[in-house]
Amino acid sequence: MSKALTILATAAGLATATMATAAETARPTIVLVHGGFVDGSGWQGVYRQLTKDGYPVTVVQNPTTSLADDVAVTKRAIAAAPGKVILVGHSYGGVVVSEAGNDPKVAGLVYIAAFAPDAGESVSSLIANPPPGAPVPPILPPVDGNLLLDRSKFAASFAADVKPADAAFMADSQVPWGVAALQGAITTPAWRAKPSWYLVATDDKMIPPPAQRAMAGRAQADVTETPGSHAVYVANPAIVAQVVEKAATSVQAKSAAR
Repeated sequence: MSKALTILATAAGLATATMATAAETARPTIVLVHGGFVDGSGWQGVYRQLTKDGYPVTVVQNPTTSLADDVAVTKRAIAAAPGKVILVGHSYGGVVVSEAGNDPKVAGLVYIAAFAPDAGESVSSLIANPPPGAPVPPILPPVDGNLLLDRSKFAASFAADVKPADAAFMADSQVPWGVAALQGAITTPAWRAKPSWYLVATDDKMIPPPAQRAMAGRAQADVTETPGSHAVYVANPAIVAQVVEKAATSVQAKSAAR
């Protein structure tokens, strides 16, 4: 090989190595997954904070019709991300990320007042036997296989710390939650193989805080607690973004150390 070709080959090798290193240390894409009764618009405050801080963000609009459908939509968002992904789930979204998080591009999971089921568990099984005295979400009887919350009780149960006008809008713009989604069972929970973070909302009236702590402990998650309703991601996006960025920073540090 001539000297010129050797120099070109060396340069090409260095460029490839540099690109690989850059890809490994790049900020992960944050994929936000909403729960039942709502859509992705509730993530707006969190989205604004994360993008302001330089993170690429995707907000999933999962239909909440069945776990399989919601996982499929989330996995399409994962596939579209350029590099590693931090999956963030609120409420039922925690079930979705526990299943979709097995994708090899997912580097970490963040649960925001969310269900974190184990293998064979579903929302239905997790809420089947509430402890005495636990608040009962005002879920109306199913209609055509879908559930809604009683609008008159939505704010008190779901969004007590959200501005009244915003809570009223959330109640009036509810997305029907499919009974099939509640019954969708996890195969292998991603939190068993990947690091996780959990934000406990200590004033939650939908998922009791003791249940949140129990699921977080089982997953050996890094736990943060904050006063807040089930809609803590709407009422206090700053603390949610802080937990998400903690996860992203940890993942970046591990990638850089390899």
